[in-house]
Amino acid sequence: MLTGPRRILLTTLVAVSVAAPMSGTEVPAPVPAAAPGGFTEARYAAARHNLLAAERMAAGHGQRRRAEALRAMADPARRFLFFDGRDGGRSAEVFGDLAGAGRVVVLVPGTDTSIDRYGRLHADAKALQGELGDSAAVVAWLGYRTPQTLSAAVLTPDRADEAVPGLRALVRELGPSRVSLLCHSYGAVACGRAAGGLDGVANIILYGAAGTGTTTPLRTTTPVWAARGTRDWIAAVPHAQFRLPFLTLGLGMDPMSPGAGTRLFAAGDGGHSDYLRPGSLPLRNIAAIVSGTAPDA
Repeated sequence: MLTGPRRILLTTLVAVSVAAPMSGTEVPAPVPAAAPGGFTEARYAAARHNLLAAERMAAGHGQRRRAEALRAMADPARRFLFFDGRDGGRSAEVFGDLAGAGRVVVLVPGTDTSIDRYGRLHADAKALQGELGDSAAVVAWLGYRTPQTLSAAVLTPDRADEAVPGLRALVRELGPSRVSLLCHSYGAVACGRAAGGLDGVANIILYGAAGTGTTTPLRTTTPVWAARGTRDWIAAVPHAQFRLPFLTLGLGMDPMSPGAGTRLFAAGDGGHSDYLRPGSLPLRNIAAIVSGTAPDA
């Protein structure tokens, strides 16, 4: 008989499966054209071409909201390493001078992040790059299909596992030694699952984490940092993981727990979406970690 966190997780899985089934509706998008490598204007131009092609197709199918979002993303002042509008959308937007930056932060988002709901990720990346200054760059990485908060997918690490190959490939391309991973909510699960193949990165920072994706401390030589605001509802999520015949249920251990092996830093009294709010304590502390100075404990 299941008890404690396992019973809660299984009950929740059944509830959200009934109450919030996944939508079968998908916005059509073209196959993206190939882009050159490197951090060059030619690569950014190729991504812009793919954005505009997807915008035209969305508009042609009457998807006005998606078309408007893509049109804004294709602004010549913005730069993307890649864009693919299929399967919910994949992108990597650059803030700052990626080619010349001494430090690079890859921002890995959590649930409910998509092309249609891109504003928060964009604002967070912009705020972080502003706090870090011109010597650093930020990549807002929407490289996987994030689960919906009210869905069965959010209770398993499956979507996080789908993110791992792309995240590791991006880090290799950027040069691991200058990269810090900044992982929010379900994005922390993706970073945790990828951590074993990310040795050499400067930092892994988990904030507002739903879990680490594992039942043991992350197997990495990289410093792993963790923080959670006192008003963040994610603290109430059960931290457990166990295997059923056809899936793994649960998102792993709490990175704030004593056995997680993480370095804790202060996040103040903010809520789940407040960590990178301009002027906030967690934003200052994250910038300090990335810059190599000590944050508030």
